[in-house]
Amino acid sequence: MFCYQCEQTARGEGCGKSGVCGKKPDVAALQDLLIYALTGLAQAAAAAAGRAGIRDREADVFACEALFATVTNVDFDPERFPSLIRKAAALRDAMLEKLRAAGVETDFPGEAVKFSPANDLPGLVAQGEAHGIQSYPAANADILSLKHTLLYGLKGMAAYVDHALILGREDETVFAFLHEGTAALADPNLSLEEALGLLMKCGQTNLRAMEILDAANTGAYGHPVPTSVSLGAKKGKAILVSGHDLKDLEELLKQTEGKGIFIYTHGEMLPAHGYPGLKKHPHFYGHYGTAWQNQAKEFAEFPGAVLMTTNCIQKPQEDYQGRIFTTGLVGWPGVKHLENGRFAPVIEAALAAPGFAEDQEVKSVMTGFARNAVLGVADQVIAAVKEKKIRHFFLVAGCDGAKPGRNYYTEFVEKVPQDCVVLTLACGKFRFFDKELGAIGGIPRLLDMGQCNDAYSAIQVAIALAKAFGVGVNDLPLSMVLSWYEQKAVVILLTLLSLGIKNIRLGPTLPAFLTPNVLGVLVEKFGIKPIATPDEDLKAILG
Repeated sequence: MFCYQCEQTARGEGCGKSGVCGKKPDVAALQDLLIYALTGLAQAAAAAAGRAGIRDREADVFACEALFATVTNVDFDPERFPSLIRKAAALRDAMLEKLRAAGVETDFPGEAVKFSPANDLPGLVAQGEAHGIQSYPAANADILSLKHTLLYGLKGMAAYVDHALILGREDETVFAFLHEGTAALADPNLSLEEALGLLMKCGQTNLRAMEILDAANTGAYGHPVPTSVSLGAKKGKAILVSGHDLKDLEELLKQTEGKGIFIYTHGEMLPAHGYPGLKKHPHFYGHYGTAWQNQAKEFAEFPGAVLMTTNCIQKPQEDYQGRIFTTGLVGWPGVKHLENGRFAPVIEAALAAPGFAEDQEVKSVMTGFARNAVLGVADQVIAAVKEKKIRHFFLVAGCDGAKPGRNYYTEFVEKVPQDCVVLTLACGKFRFFDKELGAIGGIPRLLDMGQCNDAYSAIQVAIALAKAFGVGVNDLPLSMVLSWYEQKAVVILLTLLSLGIKNIRLGPTLPAFLTPNVLGVLVEKFGIKPIATPDEDLKAILG
């Protein structure tokens, strides 16, 4: 296997024997083969839409779900991939038949449109080993690097599209680009300029995908409002919910009403407490645990059943004793998967588990500062800036992980001067989300804007403030200090770059899939910088 799609890749170069994330070589090969099969489907689907006006929604939705299944820490169950690979080939063949019937040429570059899946799992693994990411046709290492960056951007976008689909929202233009971008992976003649253009188009398309997801979430559950969330516990039975899927959380809340079970969030689910449509449930209690890198330990210690939603999952430990359940696309060998919102198994497990023996009073944190909440006090914010009460804004956001070096973000936030405000979102905030930073004129100095997919909110706030001050976003007293781990962070970065946002600081390390030449282009054009030390970066930003 060879994989370097996440920040924790071995030696900062690539995982070759087994993934640092826990991904095994057979799963890596099956995921690579699924991507290969998807390139054939994408070639046919892109041609059908562009040359014959043919669209197949089943192929659109499937391509999104299949890409999402290969994101880091989503699906590590080898038994789940053969059916996906075969479905990709079947949908491709059906699309090719439609093209031929419409008189459209079906002679595409490469062999992905002719690929036939093996009959058994070992055969599929062998095929996957022959079609890994290093086999993509490219004129040189820089173009191959850009193809890999595009692939990871597409994977991240697919995650956001899938979340929106669950709530009934979609956009044909987004599906069209998922096919266009995936088909480009098989193009042997793709130039450097064309590849860079596809990256920018990926970022722009993802902005639309996040807009759709924002509309899906707020349309279903209302706009988030500032909400205090307990980090303690209530005496009684308990279920812990992690991931991103608000629909699963809603269904679980409905199915546990009146059963004496309190529902807690973990990780990226914390911002769910800010949605009026979810917080109305009286047994939706608090947030348990501190950070994603402690997920395994915290789940093992949680005295109730655990429900994992959508993504992501760390390697389960033996002492979980059947208390972990997955939903959506999440899969791990031996872990119970719940289908179609049927949560009886996790409810039964929670009722059988000990739960919390007594109330645990701990501190609370605030969440719910999405764009409506922030822009609702925009006049106060603008006045505070003009009166020099607020000197600077820092967006300290992104992914968390277990690799050393991420304490930088905790230290950075702790050292941000008292006349500055910290905006944050995604799971990276769990390095500092419970810090007491105080307020400036009634405005909290630490504003939790939500999940990683709520980057749309942060972008809209930045755009609105730029308009209010009559300047460009790059001229605002705003600096972005981002952490990344996996592919959703990659596509958010592409979105920011496609909007022309410059001077982003990125860490803990730079992506291994960027060659020196590609990195040089990004540095020259966008001013991307690796993080240094908190003191050095604060001095460089504030002077």
